[in-house]
Amino acid sequence: MADLADDDEEALKAKLQDLYLEHRDLDDAIAALMKDGMYDQLQIQRLKRKKLKLKDQIAHIQSLLIPDIIA
Repeated sequence: MADLADDDEEALKAKLQDLYLEHRDLDDAIAALMKDGMYDQLQIQRLKRKKLKLKDQIAHIQSLLIPDIIA
Protein backbone atom coordinates (compact mmCIF):
# COMPACT_ATOMS: atom_id res chain seq x y z
CA MET A 1 0.00 0.00 0.00
CA ALA A 2 1.31 3.42 -0.87
CA ASP A 3 2.24 5.81 1.89
CA LEU A 4 -0.46 8.23 2.93
CA ALA A 5 -0.04 11.79 1.79
CA ASP A 6 0.69 14.20 4.63
CA ASP A 7 -2.72 15.85 4.21
CA ASP A 8 -4.49 12.49 4.31
CA GLU A 9 -2.53 11.42 7.37
CA GLU A 10 -3.35 14.65 9.19
CA ALA A 11 -7.03 14.28 8.28
CA LEU A 12 -7.05 10.72 9.60
CA LYS A 13 -5.35 11.80 12.83
CA ALA A 14 -7.93 14.55 13.30
CA LYS A 15 -10.75 12.09 12.65
CA LEU A 16 -9.15 9.67 15.12
CA GLN A 17 -9.08 12.35 17.81
CA ASP A 18 -12.77 13.11 17.17
CA LEU A 19 -13.64 9.43 17.47
CA TYR A 20 -11.67 9.11 20.73
CA LEU A 21 -13.54 12.09 22.14
CA GLU A 22 -16.94 10.74 21.07
CA HIS A 23 -16.06 7.29 22.51
CA ARG A 24 -15.09 8.87 25.83
CA ASP A 25 -18.26 10.98 25.87
CA LEU A 26 -20.37 7.87 25.32
CA ASP A 27 -18.53 6.16 28.14
CA ASP A 28 -19.34 9.08 30.44
CA ALA A 29 -22.97 9.13 29.31
CA ILE A 30 -23.39 5.41 29.96
CA ALA A 31 -21.80 5.73 33.40
CA ALA A 32 -24.04 8.69 34.29
CA LEU A 33 -27.19 6.85 33.20
CA MET A 34 -26.26 3.71 35.10
CA LYS A 35 -25.38 5.68 38.23
CA ASP A 36 -29.02 6.77 38.53
CA GLY A 37 -30.11 3.25 39.31
CA MET A 38 -33.31 3.60 37.30
CA TYR A 39 -32.27 3.61 33.67
CA ASP A 40 -33.60 2.44 30.34
CA GLN A 41 -31.78 -0.81 29.50
CA LEU A 42 -32.57 -0.38 25.80
CA GLN A 43 -30.98 3.07 25.76
CA ILE A 44 -27.87 1.70 27.48
CA GLN A 45 -27.64 -1.11 24.91
CA ARG A 46 -27.91 1.39 22.05
CA LEU A 47 -25.18 3.56 23.50
CA LYS A 48 -22.93 0.55 24.05
CA ARG A 49 -23.53 -0.62 20.47
CA LYS A 50 -22.63 2.84 19.18
CA LYS A 51 -19.51 2.78 21.35
CA LEU A 52 -18.46 -0.55 19.82
CA LYS A 53 -18.92 0.85 16.30
CA LEU A 54 -16.71 3.78 17.23
CA LYS A 55 -14.09 1.37 18.58
CA ASP A 56 -14.12 -0.47 15.24
CA GLN A 57 -13.71 2.81 13.35
CA ILE A 58 -10.83 3.78 15.64
CA ALA A 59 -9.10 0.44 15.03
CA HIS A 60 -9.56 0.80 11.27
CA ILE A 61 -8.05 4.29 11.17
CA GLN A 62 -5.17 3.19 13.42
CA SER A 63 -4.41 0.35 11.02
CA LEU A 64 -4.31 2.84 8.14
CA LEU A 65 -1.87 5.06 10.03
CA ILE A 66 0.54 2.26 10.90
CA PRO A 67 2.95 1.72 8.00
CA ASP A 68 3.24 -1.75 6.51
CA ILE A 69 6.44 -3.39 7.71
CA ILE A 70 7.77 -6.18 5.55
CA ALA A 71 9.83 -8.60 7.60
